[in-house]
Amino acid sequence: MRPTIRDVARHAGVSIATVSRVMRDHENVSPGTRDRVAAAVRELEFTPSRLGRSLAERRHAANAIVFPDLSGPYYAEVVLGYESVAAELGRSVLILSTHGRAAAPAMVEEMADRCDGMVVMGRTVPDALLERLHKRGMPLVLLARPEVDGIDSVKADNSGPAEALTAHLADGGARSVSLVGDAALSPDVAERWAAVETAARQVGHLTVVPEPTILFDEASGAGVARRALQDALPDAFLCANDELALGVLTALADAGVEVPDRVQVTGWDDIMAARYAGLTTVRQPMRALGETAARLLDEVMTGSRADPRHVVLPTELVVRSTSGPSTLGHLGKVER
Repeated sequence: MRPTIRDVARHAGVSIATVSRVMRDHENVSPGTRDRVAAAVRELEFTPSRLGRSLAERRHAANAIVFPDLSGPYYAEVVLGYESVAAELGRSVLILSTHGRAAAPAMVEEMADRCDGMVVMGRTVPDALLERLHKRGMPLVLLARPEVDGIDSVKADNSGPAEALTAHLADGGARSVSLVGDAALSPDVAERWAAVETAARQVGHLTVVPEPTILFDEASGAGVARRALQDALPDAFLCANDELALGVLTALADAGVEVPDRVQVTGWDDIMAARYAGLTTVRQPMRALGETAARLLDEVMTGSRADPRHVVLPTELVVRSTSGPSTLGHLGKVER
């Protein structure tokens, strides 16, 4: 069988995207890498097919996006945004959901051999693997994940709204707040909880207690609330996402606990169900996160710039009926 561009990439120890850049005589390739690719082409007697040339010219390129999970409206919105831009650019999309598997690094590395660029969301794989793929020339973008040197990234603002939300709960009379959701499972949540703890220290009379959950779904939120009902209710539940908050609201309603008179409840994301439930939350641009990641990846794949970009999209605190009266001023909006 005639060798393919993938064979050349594997033989040279680089990504398909790097082989394509060498074939197009792109300047963003080191001399050593260029020599290795040229040697592989000679040794394998590789001749680009018409399809291969179109791949090299980025007219039919495939790229990938790696998620920690695909369940729930948050991930669905991100996928919709990513896929819409990929379709606009004429690219097919490969989707990988790692679900916390121990084999996730190997799965991602195998996926890298089948695509020309990749978006990695959350802490699905360790930084060392990303650095290795980056050194091989694989175009990468990090989504909702801490920055890695030299790699593009996009995330939503977590700290500002978390601080404003903490101040809002304190203004509503809260003295104790349960943080529902495990920071170890999400870089976004870790940033939010760190900001909440900072704001609580500034308030001075607010006690913050983490309530880690294995999952970020309604059942987990309801479980946290039921345990609190058996022990001691906090003044507020500040939840890592809206699904957890909706579960908390359900359990409190079943127990006849009045919200927000007895307990304030807040979420994060502003999914559609949150609006019908009157949930105070933080609205983040879920679809725009996917769209921005796709456009950043296109810039990296086409070599339109040399320096990495780190984009932070704005979010907005939205106060509804599950928390106390608003004293936000310019920090958010009220939807009663």
